[in-house]
Amino acid sequence: MTAVVTGASGGIGAAIAHELAGLGHRVVVTSRRAEAAEAVAASIRDAGGRAQSASLDVTDRAAVDALAAEIDAIDDGITVWVNNAGVSKMQPFLSVSEGDLTQTMHVNLYGTFFGGQAAGKVMRARGTRGVIVNVASMAGQTGAVPFLSDYVASKYAVVGLTQSMATELGPLGIRVNAVCPGYVATPMQDREVSWEAALTAQTEAEVRDGYVAATPLGRLSTPEDTAKAVGFLTSDAAEFITGIALPVNGGALMG
Repeated sequence: MTAVVTGASGGIGAAIAHELAGLGHRVVVTSRRAEAAEAVAASIRDAGGRAQSASLDVTDRAAVDALAAEIDAIDDGITVWVNNAGVSKMQPFLSVSEGDLTQTMHVNLYGTFFGGQAAGKVMRARGTRGVIVNVASMAGQTGAVPFLSDYVASKYAVVGLTQSMATELGPLGIRVNAVCPGYVATPMQDREVSWEAALTAQTEAEVRDGYVAATPLGRLSTPEDTAKAVGFLTSDAAEFITGIALPVNGGALMG
């Protein structure tokens, strides 16, 4: 079993790579930052897992297709593909430039689209059952998120795309689901906390306390929380689950 994880040089992506390796997958850790991706792959190998790394810009469709073909030619081919790569930038809606919007959509939506197509094509060609998981966000399930309008738009699009992919790829034996993390303690969140503190005249501690207060389970999410959900969705235990957007938010958003 081979699993490809995009944007896996740290945070949620690295946790997903470790989780899938622990479940027996040979993991391909990808990132635009080649050295950081290799560091994650090395840590998986040090723990007894199978992993390699690859440099990948998910907005480069030709590069995504080429990587999928290269990796699928090894062993039993790609059985799992996780579209995790993402970007965010907090700013008021009226301040979002066309360039900001374009970058967010290219990475978060186009990258997911290209990855899903590349994975679907190689899985179809092999005739094997496969799983694609798209990492969306709680911000893809509620628009009531300040200062992240372009991010919200991109993640709502990912949730809709997941349903469309699941509908078309299901007859091929390919399941497609999304996970929607909430307030996850990652370097990306650290940046967002800093931005939100500046935008709302709060301290960073106050911002984080607000996140925890909004989460009934009483803590920030960890990358491993999302990784475990991805592991479940790729497992046989989820063999009749497709087209869902699974909340992993500690109750911060319900319904």
